[in-house]
Amino acid sequence: MCGIVGYIGKKDAKDILLHGLEKLEYRGYDSAGIYVQNKAQEGHLFKEKGRIAALREKVDASVEATAGIGHTRWATHGAPSVRNAHPHQSFSERFTIVHNGVIENYQEVKDAYLGDIELKSDTDTEIIVQLIAWFVEEEGLSPIDAFKKAIVALEGSYAIALMDTENPDVIYAAKNKSPLLLGKGDSFNVICSDAMAMIKETDQFVELMDKEVATVTRESLVIENFSGDIIDREAYTAEIDSDDLEKGTYPYYMLKEIDEQPAVMRKLLLKYQDENGKLTVDQEIVDTMLESDRIYIIAAGTSYHAGLVGKQLIESMTHIPTEVHVSSEFGYHTPLLSEKPFFIFISQSGETADSRQVLVKTNALGHPSLTVTNVAGSTLSRESNFTLLLNAGPEIAVASTKAYTAQIAVLAILSEVVGMSKGLIKKGTMLHDIGIVANAMQAIVDDKEKIEELASEYLSISRNAFYIGRGMDYHVALEAALKLKEISYIQTEGFAAGELKHGTIALIEEGTPVIALVTEKGVAGHTRGNLQETQARGAHTMVISMDGLNRPGDQIVIPHVNPLLSALVSVIPTQLLSYYCSLHRGNDVDKPRNLAKSVTVE
Repeated sequence: MCGIVGYIGKKDAKDILLHGLEKLEYRGYDSAGIYVQNKAQEGHLFKEKGRIAALREKVDASVEATAGIGHTRWATHGAPSVRNAHPHQSFSERFTIVHNGVIENYQEVKDAYLGDIELKSDTDTEIIVQLIAWFVEEEGLSPIDAFKKAIVALEGSYAIALMDTENPDVIYAAKNKSPLLLGKGDSFNVICSDAMAMIKETDQFVELMDKEVATVTRESLVIENFSGDIIDREAYTAEIDSDDLEKGTYPYYMLKEIDEQPAVMRKLLLKYQDENGKLTVDQEIVDTMLESDRIYIIAAGTSYHAGLVGKQLIESMTHIPTEVHVSSEFGYHTPLLSEKPFFIFISQSGETADSRQVLVKTNALGHPSLTVTNVAGSTLSRESNFTLLLNAGPEIAVASTKAYTAQIAVLAILSEVVGMSKGLIKKGTMLHDIGIVANAMQAIVDDKEKIEELASEYLSISRNAFYIGRGMDYHVALEAALKLKEISYIQTEGFAAGELKHGTIALIEEGTPVIALVTEKGVAGHTRGNLQETQARGAHTMVISMDGLNRPGDQIVIPHVNPLLSALVSVIPTQLLSYYCSLHRGNDVDKPRNLAKSVTVE
């Protein structure tokens, strides 16, 4: 979702801000803008609906400025438009603001303070900047005091950057629930929602925590709380390879990230291997899991689907009962918990707002937690007791691929280590088995042409489609359906194969694509029988089977792997089918409509 960048230094701010916004395009957005100003108190505002490329064309190249803020907006309040794009300015145009998040009490704030002010947009964000200006003009507060007073009045989530034409050497920043980083440089400083936006400028970042305020100048970063207490926090080094942020020879990030999955598997084996060549995780995590009587996996979207696979892995190898919950539901409809629960939060970005509100709740109850994430230093990582990193490298495409398989692999490693500590597993096999998975993945991605042909044959003109499977295959069917619908816009559903005849088969028409996943021996025949039922009603059927369970005529046969890890391999053809379907339909594969990569509002 929405992204923020800011720069104050000696270089041309325009290019730095635009480059930073381009690195945040993966988050999802519908409009963008920048505001730059110089020491002569001259400010310039540029906004445009659509892509950063359109904004670049609108920016006046002759403008010279060494400080500024920028924003990519994903619409919440008000339609996507130039009118509603950030940055927003106060009625006097003295103050300019960018904001991520949602202000829940914006109407109450407007009614209490701003009844006589004619607003320029339909956004909750404009209320913030108008309120700051009101406190300065009507109450005589200094800009920093007005900024603090305004954000104290806000309810909801926010990451904010503010500039003042009368104080051109300062950018003010604050956050609550939405992520914001401060970057340190030599005679310059930056702010950003994600380190990759400013990694070209610096790799030294300081985390801004909830309900903190920062005053950023060329030479200093000063962080304080609402009471004015100065907070001294060390910078950390962002370990991002700038080469990973480039597509290279690939036309889209999604294809690059699909192809990277074999390497991610091998990297994980190295990262979670001790000096004796055995898989290992932090012993404190293992001990805490062993002390628990039930595990609760909390996640959303693709991470939720990885959690469903994780449940089978954990229960199979540790015998600890495990539940999987959608984070947006769990937070407000919390079930009756066991006496000694252990929470696992799964999130690619580590910033998922729905999951964080659950973590805040479980922390208050004193329950131990583990975050499985791709981003070190992310909010969920910082606020949980433990973290296991995916080590997948930056995932740019909105549709998650390598993060999903990395999540499953990490949960498999964790499950085996806990199972061995519990005495349930005498000799671990995951080191070998995940290595086999990496080879199987490689074989599939090396044979893309066949899958592209199938995408054209089955999905080129279809308006709807179904994935079916049982057990592990059902969990993959859910993820496969999500991938196809989110980037091709085909209405796709994943179903437990046996449930089709309980109502859903009524939707099958002549030519409806139905794709069956067959990797589990005990139910393979049943799934094929369900597929035959749809074929009898005119469905255009496809089978993705595992070697050893395949039959003549199966369109895709994946290499044989440990059945517990079949999801890691069977999902690869479905990712490629989604990619090629979207490509053939002329969609923007990496940036599907209405979607955001990092969902930082509930």
